[in-house]
Amino acid sequence: MPVLKLADCELFYRVDDFTDPWATPETVLMLHGNAESSLSWYAWVPVLARHLRVVRPDMRGYGQSTPMPREYEWSFDQLIDDYCRLMDELGIERFHLVAAKIGGTVARVFAARRPERLLSLTVVGTPQAKRPGAVQIPALIEEYETRGAEHWARRTMDGRLGEHFPAEGVEWWTKFMGRAPVSSLIGFNRGINYADISAELPKIKCPTLVITTEESGLGTVERTREWQQQIPDSRLLVLPGKSYHVAASDAEDCARATLSFMRESGNPSPEIA
Repeated sequence: MPVLKLADCELFYRVDDFTDPWATPETVLMLHGNAESSLSWYAWVPVLARHLRVVRPDMRGYGQSTPMPREYEWSFDQLIDDYCRLMDELGIERFHLVAAKIGGTVARVFAARRPERLLSLTVVGTPQAKRPGAVQIPALIEEYETRGAEHWARRTMDGRLGEHFPAEGVEWWTKFMGRAPVSSLIGFNRGINYADISAELPKIKCPTLVITTEESGLGTVERTREWQQQIPDSRLLVLPGKSYHVAASDAEDCARATLSFMRESGNPSPEIA
């Protein structure tokens, strides 16, 4: 089992590479959302791994990585350091970064603070830079502790996957997210989930693609465009639908758009909308 041993936890990861054996492919690091794991990228791998080396870690606290205690002090710098150490372990200096949902918040801070590591950034269905709703944190913690992660996942699943996602798929995602350790969810919500990262956006220097939907519950197209335009070399792709977890509901479309963007990200292009 591929594991990076850190001082306070073990970081599980997967590497998918179906490129030609004589090729020297670029690498993409993929960051999942809250209460998820590297498995969340299952539909992206067939699209990307034929052309790129795909690295999919389980964020500390989730999946097969070590659960974190509820009192653990989560920080962006620690998460970024985890991922940089993983890529160092794999011998990869520069890479593309793709992230979904709150993983996109971590990824935007990553791009701002470690610009020398990134070739491009793609964030898919990610919250606003200044996310409303921090007042919910005490109630969320009480729900996690008294009713469990699956109760929270089921209660909040409406809107994540849109109106066309199959019922069997909704149930799979509910149970998948419901397996997240409660102790990790508690600390993550306190430290990361509602952080204001507005000041980081103008510091992002790599080509950046932002993907959302027409009626995302994480913010209107106009509000998404407001923060996207604060990233100097960025563009916005708006897909039809209401899903805010568009990396799951429209996985193949997002993956193909991301692959195309990465292939030509060295050349400035107009906004797609």
